[in-house]
Amino acid sequence: MITAELVKQLREKTGAGMMDCKKVLTETNGDEEKAIELLRERGIAKAAKKSDRIAAEGLVTTYVTADQKVGAVVEVNAETDFVAKNEEFRNFVADIAKQVAEKNPATVEELLAQTSMTETDKTVQDVLTNKIATIGENMSIRRFERFESNDLVESYIHGDGKIGVLVEIENGNSELAKDICMQIAAAKPEYLDRDSVPSDRVAHEMEILKAQAVNEGKPEAVAEKIVQGRINKFYGEICLVEQDFVKDPDQTVGKLVESKGAKIVKFARFEKGEGLQKREENFAEEVAKQMGN
Repeated sequence: MITAELVKQLREKTGAGMMDCKKVLTETNGDEEKAIELLRERGIAKAAKKSDRIAAEGLVTTYVTADQKVGAVVEVNAETDFVAKNEEFRNFVADIAKQVAEKNPATVEELLAQTSMTETDKTVQDVLTNKIATIGENMSIRRFERFESNDLVESYIHGDGKIGVLVEIENGNSELAKDICMQIAAAKPEYLDRDSVPSDRVAHEMEILKAQAVNEGKPEAVAEKIVQGRINKFYGEICLVEQDFVKDPDQTVGKLVESKGAKIVKFARFEKGEGLQKREENFAEEVAKQMGN
């Protein structure tokens, strides 16, 4: 029996897709060495050899259906910024965003196992593997968000694919939604409103603010009041509806949306490579390696 653990182990060793790993393990009755040989024979190992390279560059893009009821934002990573300008890569990322919007996968793993909308004889994983082999860099579909609404979904791309934003809004129009998208891209809110902020995050912040006040020499009772004032500033930085609107800092985003009779339901903001460790190149070491030293 081919267990999930066997598939996982082979995937980690070769970098090949889950479906490819399961297929060759089935064909070889679970013999890992023979399975690895099969992957190499089929050219999948060419992509797998690149799997240990850090892919922290790439592209963020969005796709919204014509009726603006469904939208998706995706991040696909590659090793170098140069690849992000490659038309074949950019088309692939655009195809992935459309696939997410229209086929509604629950996870990246489910997305990879789906039949590709652009190459219907292949899975998305197969297409990705072929792109890695032809473009010559390790690539990975890192994450995605998908919104489906009875009202309006809008998106915005900043910096030629550096930042992608997706917003769902009720009782609003595209112009307002686009302004909100640009706000999110520029001001980096973490949450929609106060109710969305985890209680432990607030408690931790209040501890820090109280310690600051005490260290400033404020008495305990005064420190408590200072904390209450400063926590409002904290919310004003991380909560979208409490941020000053970038186009008109005299009003908050929440007041702007309220004045239009609209409501922001949710948002997603992806910034290319955020949270990924980028590879630090040592030129001298690289030259020595190539010379066999």
